[in-house]
Amino acid sequence: MDLVKTYRLFGKLMRYPHLLDSTREIFLSALTERNIVTEEKIREEASAKIRANGQDPDGESLREYMGAIIDLYFANSFSKSEIENHINLARKQDRFKHLNRVIHKEGATSRKIKQALKEFCEIPMGRLHISPNEAEAARVALINHFISNQLPFIGIAKNYITIRDIEELVDNIYWSRRRPGKVGGKSAGMFLAYKILVPKLTPGDSEIDRYVRIPESYYFSSGVFSDFLDYNNLERFQSQKYKTREKIEEEYRNIAELFKKSTFPPDVVEDFRNFLIKVGEHPLILRSSSLLEDNFGQAFSGKYDSFFVANQGDLEKRLNEFMWGLKQVHMSTFGPGPILYRRDHNLLDFDERMSVLVQKVVGRRFGDYFFPFTAGVGFSYSSYAWTPRIKKEDGLVRMVFGLGTRAVDRIGLDYPRMVHLSHPMLRPEVGVEQIVKYSQKIADVLNLKTGRLESVPYTTFLKEPPHPDLHLALAVNQDGHLSPPMFKGQPISHERTCLTFENLLSKTVFSRLIKNILRQLQEAYGRPVDIEFAWDDEHLYLLQCRSLAVSENIGQVQLPKDLDEKQIIFTNNQVVSSSIIPGIEYIVYVCPQAYGKLATYDEKFEIGRVISGLNRRLQDKRYVLFGPGRWGSNDINLGVRVGYEDINHTLILGEVAFAKEGYTPEVSFGTHFFNDLVEAQIAPVAIFPDQGDTIFKEEFFMGAPNQLSSIASEFDAHQAVVHVVHVPSSTEGRFLQVYQNNETQEGIGFLGK
Repeated sequence: MDLVKTYRLFGKLMRYPHLLDSTREIFLSALTERNIVTEEKIREEASAKIRANGQDPDGESLREYMGAIIDLYFANSFSKSEIENHINLARKQDRFKHLNRVIHKEGATSRKIKQALKEFCEIPMGRLHISPNEAEAARVALINHFISNQLPFIGIAKNYITIRDIEELVDNIYWSRRRPGKVGGKSAGMFLAYKILVPKLTPGDSEIDRYVRIPESYYFSSGVFSDFLDYNNLERFQSQKYKTREKIEEEYRNIAELFKKSTFPPDVVEDFRNFLIKVGEHPLILRSSSLLEDNFGQAFSGKYDSFFVANQGDLEKRLNEFMWGLKQVHMSTFGPGPILYRRDHNLLDFDERMSVLVQKVVGRRFGDYFFPFTAGVGFSYSSYAWTPRIKKEDGLVRMVFGLGTRAVDRIGLDYPRMVHLSHPMLRPEVGVEQIVKYSQKIADVLNLKTGRLESVPYTTFLKEPPHPDLHLALAVNQDGHLSPPMFKGQPISHERTCLTFENLLSKTVFSRLIKNILRQLQEAYGRPVDIEFAWDDEHLYLLQCRSLAVSENIGQVQLPKDLDEKQIIFTNNQVVSSSIIPGIEYIVYVCPQAYGKLATYDEKFEIGRVISGLNRRLQDKRYVLFGPGRWGSNDINLGVRVGYEDINHTLILGEVAFAKEGYTPEVSFGTHFFNDLVEAQIAPVAIFPDQGDTIFKEEFFMGAPNQLSSIASEFDAHQAVVHVVHVPSSTEGRFLQVYQNNETQEGIGFLGK
């Protein structure tokens, strides 16, 4: 045998003399597994050599000789890399024992755990790993300490997030020296999804490895939020959730001034300053990541604020903008929307704390503007299907040019591209005129000069120098035919363009990639998921992942047949999701014509306040809402301005689109507003009265006695716009019954006992 190899091996062993015995135990186990030599054989050889030297093989001498023989066999039977792996396994086992003691010690601080974690992860990973059972227990403890204590999340995360992954995350956590905290739900969901798709210990999908990223991300834990409240004596706001809705709304209007005057502790401010030096002058988004956010079954979609900062200029200016952004995200914890959402989902007593996920904004700079090529949301299952050809289980994407804010909100006379991943090129619009009408006209971008989020015509980026990837998004109207550019750099008449994303969907990996991502995430989660993403410079950036709220499957809905025409109040045949809503007692109807005649913003805004008041008064009744255009739209001319807290007790949210009024219900699947409807089990209904095959008896809605004054006399002045029908008293004891069939895209509302 080669003694030089043995000498070199011993030199490596003596770098860690305290691990000599445990390392040799690992060597012996490996020799036995490979059938090279057994422990008994080594014992016999050692005993023979000791006796040959005229000694008795006692305990100490036997141990020394056996150790030397183990080294000899191992040095001559294993390669250099294998030797390093086995020595490092002994080191990992030693550091792992220390880590385990620290994480399970009562009162262990995050900093002590981080140090023990760092010491473990400094050892090269290699091919040999510690006991799977012990590693799983440690992963669960670390996830619970740093990431989330939600059991459904931990049950999935422990199978994908490794100890080294957690160390990677912890390196980017900022926390208070005084208060512990976690990174929160949004951060947890994004991090888990990325580790599912790009695993550290097992081979991944080569295409996903090549194209999928997460943005450079930093995690300001919930301890920073708690410390801020303590430092400014704002603990009293923790009781906001137990106050009446009116009191919550009243006090929230004044909270901004109070937060403006409040400050962070000096050591935390210094941490912020060092952070901004580290990331440099790159635009940032500060995203809410509360402990409950993106939880299984309660997504809190759009309940909390996110805040863009341009992060340009001198350090103190950047610091002040950053701290104000943090305050605004923290402040949204006490808003009426999230508190009432928690109340509705029986989560009020949970000690909700706000973490903030800070990310470098995905995209590139074009003049004063910064934005990604496209962004949006993706769903592994789509409950919206307008033709039997669509496979719901293949998922759906809702995407826009620029920042994804327009994909998750209901905005003005603008539409995202809806892509059914089973048939990416299929769309419900017929003809060029409809495709152009239902396409995106405006892009959301970050203006680095003003520091504000702005909405600008996408044609702005057709000018010199044009956006280099616009050929992937545009189609050109040539003599009544829409077609995408044949090649990059093809001359295009700007006024004839339309955003369709056809080249992106047909000539790149985008459609196949995102379909694969959604499939893998759904398999790991064991349920449908939705993601937020950005695509820029041939990479897909995963921004968020959570379990998808899906309407309860009630099976095939059979619409009643042979109804007397006098019984039928309305029919609908677009954007239909299966549901049965029987026994409706009250209808609240906002007359589209009357709403459209309101002259001022304030008059239209007041209608939202009326709806909110009726929602509270009718919360114990079976009532439905019908009104113009888009409920919850950011454009108050297109629909009544309401939030979740204003409509959370209705059974139906009906959108009525009279062509002459110009109101068009949007396919809202995928917006934060739509997620609220699904989670609250509110059925969306879209009615187009001017279509020839649609029945809509507005005379019933407007002709029955208006009960507005008797229910809420303070809104008496709005009777011309808001009509409240008590159905039984207007129909000899009958109630409104609504049946909706997703498969056939048919719906009906009729009167019955």
